[in-house]
Amino acid sequence: MKNKLTLAISALVAVMPAMAQNQNTAAVEEVVVTGVLERQAEAAGRLGLTNRETPAIVEVITQQELQLQGVRNAIEAMNAAPGVASGTLPGSMGSASMRGFHRAVNYLYDGVRMSNSDVGVRNWDSWAFERIEVIKGPASVTSGEGALAGAINFVPRRPEFGKTSGEMLASYGSFGTSRLAADINIPLSENVASRFDASWSDTDGWIDGTESDTLALSGAVTFKPTNRFSATLRADYFEDDYSTIYYGTPLVSRAVARNPSDAVSGSAGLVLDEAMRDLNFNVNDGDMGSDTLWLRAQAEYKLTDTLRIVSDTSWYSSDRLWQDSDEYTFSAATGLINRFTSLITHDHEYWNQRLHLAHDTTVGGMRNRFTIGTEVGGTDFFTNRRFGSAAAANPFNPLRGSFPADTAANFGTRQDVNAEVEAWALFAEDALNLTPEWLLTAGIRFDNFELDRSILNVTTGTRQNYGQDYDATSWRTGTVYSLTPRTQLFAQYTYAVTPISGLLFMSATNATFDLTTGDSWEAGIKTSLTGQGVELTASVFDIRQDDILTRDPTTPAVVFQGGNLQSEGVEVAINVPVTSGLDIGLSATALNAEYGQLVEAGGVNRAGNLPQNVPERLADLVVTYSPTGLPLSVTGAARYNGGFFTSNANTVKVNSYTTFDVAVAWTTALGTVTLQGRNLSDEFYADWSGYASGLVFVGAPRSVDLSLIRKF
Repeated sequence: MKNKLTLAISALVAVMPAMAQNQNTAAVEEVVVTGVLERQAEAAGRLGLTNRETPAIVEVITQQELQLQGVRNAIEAMNAAPGVASGTLPGSMGSASMRGFHRAVNYLYDGVRMSNSDVGVRNWDSWAFERIEVIKGPASVTSGEGALAGAINFVPRRPEFGKTSGEMLASYGSFGTSRLAADINIPLSENVASRFDASWSDTDGWIDGTESDTLALSGAVTFKPTNRFSATLRADYFEDDYSTIYYGTPLVSRAVARNPSDAVSGSAGLVLDEAMRDLNFNVNDGDMGSDTLWLRAQAEYKLTDTLRIVSDTSWYSSDRLWQDSDEYTFSAATGLINRFTSLITHDHEYWNQRLHLAHDTTVGGMRNRFTIGTEVGGTDFFTNRRFGSAAAANPFNPLRGSFPADTAANFGTRQDVNAEVEAWALFAEDALNLTPEWLLTAGIRFDNFELDRSILNVTTGTRQNYGQDYDATSWRTGTVYSLTPRTQLFAQYTYAVTPISGLLFMSATNATFDLTTGDSWEAGIKTSLTGQGVELTASVFDIRQDDILTRDPTTPAVVFQGGNLQSEGVEVAINVPVTSGLDIGLSATALNAEYGQLVEAGGVNRAGNLPQNVPERLADLVVTYSPTGLPLSVTGAARYNGGFFTSNANTVKVNSYTTFDVAVAWTTALGTVTLQGRNLSDEFYADWSGYASGLVFVGAPRSVDLSLIRKF
């Protein structure tokens, strides 16, 4: 892996010193930050609206802000967004919870989303991204079915004309964690610009035997032969390799625990034992990894001064492997940890073509921005799936053993699964200024997707084939009114759809059901209060999902679409530059999420319970201080998570926690040197769940790292 890194960035390193000549790097670099409300987010639509003009809450986190807060990867980046909670779930890397919903978020890479989009999300290095966009609330009109809670768009760095520039990063810290990265932007001529990025990371991990490394390479070339035409060709490659990855820490009875903590509570009577903090219950030869190649071509042609046509073409290929003991439960009868095993492979290919027309003109003296387009795509997905069990382990001295051979005796479930999805869509959006102060928006999208799935039982040789055709219509309407040029009131109503479960993994039973439906309303304010940089956003929202699967309480074997989940809440975010050197950012989310109707197996009524991994309170405070006249900045961050439940039964609650991070950056002639401290109070907490209700993921202990960033 390290040899690959050397080959990947050696060319960048070779040319960068020449770029540094005659540059006074000892001076503090002047940083210009565009206000959040003035930014555009592609995830919010294709009309080119700014955040001010969008009748929804949209967060945009730039590469500069990621570096300022010491964000290293996609999960940390999502957690840095107000109102978003995310965690490391090895079987579904980087899934997020937002506005009361878990696994109802679409994930896009450079504006492109695949079917079952959470399948393709990995814990990417944040170095690769120019920015990360988060749109709150149903976003199916822009990203397709599934986005009932919102959408997150990872936007890679893009070529720029007019300047040759670059930067390099090197860091080392706790748990043997190393990180190297480089970026270079090179205009090749007046009409051609290129950009190349590379990043590599390696860590021993803070859990026993969890070494891992990642490599990311990307390159893009933009052609602009005329003022009317531009095209960008791009390739992104990412690979990761995990040695016996951490699949969580099982809860145990208080009677067995050696150092019980108060990190979890609930009627199940289990505790999270701090004595098990560093233990790994995976098999000794566990293996997890992936390699992904994503090719894209984007082109835009201005037919007239007001009409343009935009094309986006994508091809994606990824191979993934999970060969682990990946789920653990405590047995009160034996005092041991029961373990289960999984062998899963993914051979995943996806293509997509999107074409749209965008018109910006006047109608009856009123500005009107209109977009209409179509999208087609196809997915070919093959997966091996083996599920069995491993020998039970001692909670405090686990004999981890080896992964078993792929035989019927070792795996009760042995399947080879093919899934194909063919999809097409039509969409349209419009934004009409009734007056310079009053904007009306509307959008509609029709999706048709056809699922064909085939399951081969490897042990018996029998095969099951099934499928389903789905038609989905999503729409939204909203309005924005400018009380002043810097203060906007907004409101929006949206209607969206989402499948019962992920399309690529849809069971034969679930495939017989229709899509679930959801609607939402939201209203709020966006304002730049006084002066430059003081920005406030606030909203109230209500989201309801209907037609989720539930059971007949008198005949629990009967399953039908009659359940519902509701969430209502408020979000506030404010950024205040108190002085030229002191900036304070504060955000808070408070919501009430519960099942209105849900009966599960055995006729158990879950009405009034919270869904899994949904914290009802989130808050973030980020303070940056840069003393005048000193090449120094200090950034402190406090993050509060109000706790969540590990299952719909709500028998195990992960309690609230707060973490504190501090970064001190010093600009020198060599570059910017940053000392970063994370979880400074060494809080013992759990930050995610996702498998058995008695299995949680413990957050990382106190750590430090030292980094150098040099810009050219």
